[in-house]
Amino acid sequence: MQIETLNIVLVLYQYSVVAKGIENKLKSMGYHVDIVSEKFELIRELSKTSKLFIVYLPGDIRGDKLKMKTFSNISEMIVEGGRDMIIIGDLQQQEDLNAGIPSIMGSRWIDRPVEMEKLSEAVDEIMRVDEKENYKAKKRILIVDDDPSYAKMVREWIKEVYRVDIVTAGMQAISFLLKVKESEKVDLILLDYEMPVVDGPQVLQMLRQDPDTKGIPVIFLTGQGSKEAVARVMELKPDGYILKSTTREDLMRYLYAKLN
Repeated sequence: MQIETLNIVLVLYQYSVVAKGIENKLKSMGYHVDIVSEKFELIRELSKTSKLFIVYLPGDIRGDKLKMKTFSNISEMIVEGGRDMIIIGDLQQQEDLNAGIPSIMGSRWIDRPVEMEKLSEAVDEIMRVDEKENYKAKKRILIVDDDPSYAKMVREWIKEVYRVDIVTAGMQAISFLLKVKESEKVDLILLDYEMPVVDGPQVLQMLRQDPDTKGIPVIFLTGQGSKEAVARVMELKPDGYILKSTTREDLMRYLYAKLN
């Protein structure tokens, strides 16, 4: 899956418990969610960085001219930005709204009350593009960690967005990187700080000494979150660090910031 950005915008007339449930579901899928309510002019700016907008309609929209006008403006800004839109509302409203607001024709509709699995499927379908055509366009990440269970978990978290390779020892990482063709280069390394035999700091030093690998961003993976431990990690001047306890959503946001 190639995603133009990891941002999805949830557009609301009013925040509610249902909206919170939708927000939590999207976050659990690995997306960053921006909420827009009232300040709808923000949509134009957000369309520069967000692929998908989900608009949650109020139940009385057809009988309220002001809300209809607002929805028309919202949909026009989304369409002008070239972005996709999912509309959540009552399906019996769809025909009337399509007739009154031509810009929403072709958008995906989700009936209310919202079934989260249907919403997830719709989001996945929009955010996914053909894997074969876009495989090489994905950024490539090498995970170096002697704990294969943790490495595999991280791969499962990020594999839909990035090309992911795993090695379980420091010298394996060096060998792997030396064999990679220029056209298949690694864009970022997630490197375990504490490993037996050849640890993370030693691997980082070897990478920085080699002209072919010195420019690859290296992010340390560490299980130690104390100030003293973090200070030791950052003394080595990596390109950053991530605590192993971080959530999937925070990891995805962190990687997106580093690679874009």
